[in-house]
Amino acid sequence: MSSLLLLTAVAEVPAEAAEPTYLGLNPGGWVAVAMLAVFALLIWKKVPGAVGRALDSKIALIRDQLAEAEALRKEAEALKTEYEAKAASIDKDREALLERARHEAEEIVAKARSDSEALIERRTRMAEDKIAAEERAAVEQLRAAAADAAAKATAKIIADRHDSATDAKLVDQAIKEIGR
Repeated sequence: MSSLLLLTAVAEVPAEAAEPTYLGLNPGGWVAVAMLAVFALLIWKKVPGAVGRALDSKIALIRDQLAEAEALRKEAEALKTEYEAKAASIDKDREALLERARHEAEEIVAKARSDSEALIERRTRMAEDKIAAEERAAVEQLRAAAADAAAKATAKIIADRHDSATDAKLVDQAIKEIGR
C-alpha cells in the first residue's frame, strides 16, 4: 500500500517543478564544488608530494632490500660453490687416503709374509741344526760305546790269549822300540 501512495505522490508532482537550488547551484553542482574544494585543499597541503615522497621512500626501501637480497644470493652462491669445491676436494682426499691405506696394507701383508717365511726358514734351520747336533752326539755316543765295547772285548781277548810270560815278552819288545 505504501508503494501505491508513493506512485500517487509522484503523479501529483507537476512537471514544471524544478530541483531546489542554493546560490544557483543544484545538489550535483554543490557536490562538484565540494570535490574541487577537497582537491584544492589536498594540493594546498601538498598531499600529492607527500604521497609521492612516501612512495619514493617505500620504493627506495624495496630497492635496498632487493639489492641486499641480491648480495645475499650472490654470497650464498659463492658459499655453495666453495663448499662444492671443498666436497670434491674431500672426495679426492678420501680416495687418495683409501688408496694409500690399501697400499700400506699390501706392504704390511707382504712384509708379514716375508717375515714369517724368514722366521719359518730360520726355525727350520735351527731345528735341522739341532737334529744334526743330536745325530752327531748320538754317533759320538755310539762310537764311544763301540770303542768301549771294543776295548773291553780286546782286553778280554788279550787276557784270554796272553799269559804273564807273553806279557813280559811284549813289554820287552815295546821298550826296545822306544830305545831306538
